[in-house]
Amino acid sequence: MATRDSKGPDLQRSLTLLWAGRSRGQRGPRPKLTVAQIADAAVRIADAAGLEALSMQRIAADLGYSTMSIYNHIPSKDLLLEVVADIAAGQPPELDSTADFRHAVRHWVGALWAGFQTRPWLLRVPLDHAPIGPNQLAWLDRLLQPLLTAGLVGGEARAAAQHLTAVVRGTAQISMDMTSAHKTADGSPHSEAELAHALAELIDPHGYPALAAVHTAETTSDHSEPERVDGQALPIQLSFGVDRFLDGVEAWVAAKTRHAGNS
Repeated sequence: MATRDSKGPDLQRSLTLLWAGRSRGQRGPRPKLTVAQIADAAVRIADAAGLEALSMQRIAADLGYSTMSIYNHIPSKDLLLEVVADIAAGQPPELDSTADFRHAVRHWVGALWAGFQTRPWLLRVPLDHAPIGPNQLAWLDRLLQPLLTAGLVGGEARAAAQHLTAVVRGTAQISMDMTSAHKTADGSPHSEAELAHALAELIDPHGYPALAAVHTAETTSDHSEPERVDGQALPIQLSFGVDRFLDGVEAWVAAKTRHAGNS
């Protein structure tokens, strides 16, 4: 997320807070309040009440400081969200470097999916530029390793990593939006079976022939249970898409190898 001032994006200020831990250029004794403390308090608030509840005033009250004290360390809400998103992302999973690259990628996907399920408010944080925080870069680095092992090089590996990240994030976003939109009177989400039954009554085979055929196949097959990857439950739309993408990666690398051998 790009932080903006009156002159436009202030990337250096973002880097300072994300990597140095507190604002530079402050005079006097080392402050008792730190960027890390502010970010930790912000994560607690977002975990408990959602991103909408997050404000400088609430963080100040939580920590027992004035609102101005918070602004002295993190001078804007945009910067706050950027730091909070990186801290909330945590550390990526450890991947087995000796394992098949597909297994490693799926392990990474499962961990990222689980993170979005635990902290869905992360999906509400705007993204205006590529990740630059230490935790987010660690997630990218961890995913690049098996992709490089698979035979992708340079920009190929980065493009594949960006695509996989977008797939997981997009699927989690759709899942969260649908869960929020379809709730019972007491606020509980409707079950998949309830939604499927309601949709079946609305899909006209004449007006939506392909959708009706797919819906019928889904309701008569036994693929309703989510797939488990390294202990994490993944929806079929995510695991299927990731697997087919990895099929494509393997085919692409094999084709390049054959072409190089024939040259």
